[in-house]
Amino acid sequence: MKKRTNKPETPLYRSHLIPVHDTVELLSGKWKIEIICSLTFSKRFFMELKRDVIGISPRMLSKELQELEVNGIVTRQQHATKPITVCYELSEYGKTLVPVIHIMGAWGKEHRKKIIGSLN
Repeated sequence: MKKRTNKPETPLYRSHLIPVHDTVELLSGKWKIEIICSLTFSKRFFMELKRDVIGISPRMLSKELQELEVNGIVTRQQHATKPITVCYELSEYGKTLVPVIHIMGAWGKEHRKKIIGSLN
């Protein structure tokens, strides 16, 4: 007997929902979107990002930046200074996420208005 899964086996699922899931997974977590938003304005040194992303620990920031770098979203440039400084910026590929995040923000604003409006 064939084992059943909860995932529908349709062309729509394969061609659309899997890439959406991949995108959500890439951006998931408490900090990644904030880090990307900070980098949309300009290159940032590690401590500048730490100041921009309120509440993130240095260890977590380092972990999130490594994940974004592995996925090709962020580039890292180490400067030969003492102490060593590291600068991060969105890669060309990472810049393709900026419109996605803006659309998510616009949708979120409208959703918030709708939900708050329905509570009043």
